[in-house]
Amino acid sequence: MRNYNFSAGPSMLPLEVLEKVQAQLLDYEGSGMSVMEMSHRSKYYDAINNEVEASLRELMHVPDNYDIIFVQGGASTQFEAIPLNIAKNKKADYVITGNFSKKAYKEAQKYGDYKAAASSEDKNFTYIPELKRDMFRPDADYVHICYNNTIFGTRYTSIPDTGNVPLIGDLSSCILSEEIDVSKFGVLYAGAQKNIAPAGVTIVIVRKDLQELFDPLCPTMLKWKTQIDNKSLYNTPPCFSTYVAMEVFRWLKALGGVKVMQKINEEKAKILYDFIDNSSFYTNKVNKKDRSIMNVPFVSPSEELNAKFVAEAAKEGLLTLKGHKLVGGMRASIYNAMPIEGVKKLVEFMKKFEMENK
Repeated sequence: MRNYNFSAGPSMLPLEVLEKVQAQLLDYEGSGMSVMEMSHRSKYYDAINNEVEASLRELMHVPDNYDIIFVQGGASTQFEAIPLNIAKNKKADYVITGNFSKKAYKEAQKYGDYKAAASSEDKNFTYIPELKRDMFRPDADYVHICYNNTIFGTRYTSIPDTGNVPLIGDLSSCILSEEIDVSKFGVLYAGAQKNIAPAGVTIVIVRKDLQELFDPLCPTMLKWKTQIDNKSLYNTPPCFSTYVAMEVFRWLKALGGVKVMQKINEEKAKILYDFIDNSSFYTNKVNKKDRSIMNVPFVSPSEELNAKFVAEAAKEGLLTLKGHKLVGGMRASIYNAMPIEGVKKLVEFMKKFEMENK
């Protein structure tokens, strides 16, 4: 029997996908090879590469005037790739809503006039700032946001209006969890290890009119145009992670797509938040309208009880519930692959633990 893994990433993958990968591990599609060992120039991997791009375009309704690439380095590498790829005026505005948007902002500051237009750090990132168009400089190259904040459990519930300034969104912890209008963004990017695949592949979606604005000093491997022109095959790609992403996309399409997945995710989150809100023992400190449906942090009355909760939950097959050190307590990451049954089991354990430790 498999445990329920509430890790913030790498996270659990759908069981059906893992079983499919297991069945094909030694011999993919009659090739006599594993995807882990085949050439990225082979006909087998070429088919994977084509399908994974087409499937993501279908699932996210990516318009034709955008390109999709699958690259290495994690979302953190994009923190520097972004200011180097969109460098017309070498100035941009960042909204700081958590640890990763803060890191992205810090990296960008090395390259020019990059400023924080708004921040929720004053209340330990427990809310999303109210944003208006006049908060952003009209001559900025872009505005950057992190759409869902893994550590602090917040998310945007509407897309900011940035006027004619391109909006860039980090979707690492919420990609494919809810429907998002890609056309409202200039660039979207996401590490795959939370909702899509094992760590190793990063997705970047770039509007075509932004692809020639790179700094001449931008390294070849950080330049989006390099991979766009070579269909993500300029160098050896993270083949195995990309292959698993393809299988996850197949699973998601068979389920009914992102619209169906969003309803399931909202139901999972409601079960957990409703229990926390009606408990006098557990607390979620996030502004209710800004709560994430992917990452749910919560605390018990004391640090001692938090540690006891995590240890006893693990014995019940509820794993990786310890909260991040910046927040403490517990955190349940309930990504796409987490079934409703896993959330219900967590709530039942929370009830039992509360009764035994009041």
